[in-house]
Amino acid sequence: MSGETSAMEQGRFPEDPIAPRIRTALGAVLIGVVGLLGLTAVVLTARHGSVLPIDRAAHTWSLHHRPAALVSVARVVTATGTGVFPYAAAVAAGLTAGRDVRHRLAYAAGALAFLLLGQALRLGLMEAIGRPRPAVDDWATHASGFAFPSGHATTSALTAGLLVAAIGHRARLRPAGAAAPGRSTGTAAVAVLLGCWAAAVGTSRVLLGVHWATDVVAGWLFAAVWLGLGAALIRIRAAPPRSR
Repeated sequence: MSGETSAMEQGRFPEDPIAPRIRTALGAVLIGVVGLLGLTAVVLTARHGSVLPIDRAAHTWSLHHRPAALVSVARVVTATGTGVFPYAAAVAAGLTAGRDVRHRLAYAAGALAFLLLGQALRLGLMEAIGRPRPAVDDWATHASGFAFPSGHATTSALTAGLLVAAIGHRARLRPAGAAAPGRSTGTAAVAVLLGCWAAAVGTSRVLLGVHWATDVVAGWLFAAVWLGLGAALIRIRAAPPRSR
């Protein structure tokens, strides 16, 4: 007790022993994701873009399980993973997170820049690996460029992550007394819905025959890495300076 009192008198507070463990765990998960993405890229590069067994199985299954109605739905879902919508959603995420006009504009610009930079890195990775797509005759929608990682899967996952982060940040800005019993449940439900949307966009790319399954998984992994790095940078910048 006396040691704790002495620390408080010097302007320092004892650190929560759980916090370092959480940071270490999150760092380990991030390193694991980076390693898995790198390993997948190395394997595909070493195999000269050849089709993996899991890719062939998923592609063959999709060709035999896509009735016209399901293809129509998949085309609508996949369209939300590209074009204007993800970028407009990123701007909306920034506007949601800000507490006043100045912060909202800054957050909107930051979210848009974050998404654009992530796309640039993803395109660089795609060009470096140069993995071919499935045969054009198997396509049920338009596609362009190389296959790995999937642009639609990456973009929708990044957009969902930005929206979830913005909603969570907005909830933390509310006064403590304004918290409603069901508000946290509603926030979690929205996060789940956004996650399901991103998963549906990625899955639609395999169903429509324009991507291999590992292209989609790599897109999700890439998004997880980029979002994790972004969150880590924000945490570092927001951390208060240590007292000496």
